[in-house]
Amino acid sequence: MSLGKRLGAEFFGTFWLVFGGCGSAVLAAAFPQLGIGFAGVALAFGLTVLTMAYAIGHISGGHFNPAVSVGLVAGGRFAAADLVPYVVAQVLGAVAAAAVLYLIASGKPDFAAGGFATNGYGDLSPGHYSLQSALVIEVVLTFFFVMVIMGSTDARAPAGFAPIAIGLALTLIHLISIPVTNTSVNPARSTGVAFFATTAALSQLWLFWVAPIVGGALGGFAYKALFGSAGKN
Repeated sequence: MSLGKRLGAEFFGTFWLVFGGCGSAVLAAAFPQLGIGFAGVALAFGLTVLTMAYAIGHISGGHFNPAVSVGLVAGGRFAAADLVPYVVAQVLGAVAAAAVLYLIASGKPDFAAGGFATNGYGDLSPGHYSLQSALVIEVVLTFFFVMVIMGSTDARAPAGFAPIAIGLALTLIHLISIPVTNTSVNPARSTGVAFFATTAALSQLWLFWVAPIVGGALGGFAYKALFGSAGKN
C-alpha cells in the first residue's frame, strides 16, 4: 500500500477517534439526563478504535496514535522511516476533528469551551491529581496498551480479533484514568482539543506527549524482548 494511502487512513482514523471519543465527552456527557457518564465516554473511545481498526486497519496498520507508532517501531513492527509522516497525519486528523467538534458545540446558545475534553494534572485534572500521578498513570497505561496491540496482532494470536481486544483495552484504560488525567495515552488526541480549550491545557500538553511516548516505547521494547515480535503485517 502506498504511503499516501496509509497516511490518509491514519488521518481519518485519528479524526474518528477524536471526534467520537472527545465528542461524546463534549456533547453527550454534558447532559446528565442522557446517562452516558464516564463509562459512556470510555466506551466511545474504545468503539472508535474498534470500528476504524476493522475499517481501515488493513491499510495503515491502524495506529491512530503517535505513542502506538513509536511503540511499534520499538517493537520491530513498523519502519522508523515512516514514523514522522504517520505522526503528522495523526496530529492533523486530531486537530481537524477538534475543529469540527468545536464548530458543532459552539452552536449551543450557552456554549463555553472550558476544558473541551482536554487532559491535565493539578487544577486541570478531573480529580485534581498531581503531575506525578498523571505521569505515572499515562506511562503505565500506554505501556500496557502497546503490549495489548503487539500481542493481539502477533501472528501467533487468533486471527480477526485484534480490533476487539484493542478497543476493549482502550475502554478499560479510560475507565481507570479519566478521573486522573481525563485520559490521554495518545499525544494526537491531547493536542487536537488543546487548541480549542479556554484553560491552560496547552501549557500542560508536554506531559501528554512525553508520558505516552515513553510508555509506548517501553511497551514495544518489552513485548519484543519477552515474547518476540511476530507481526501479521
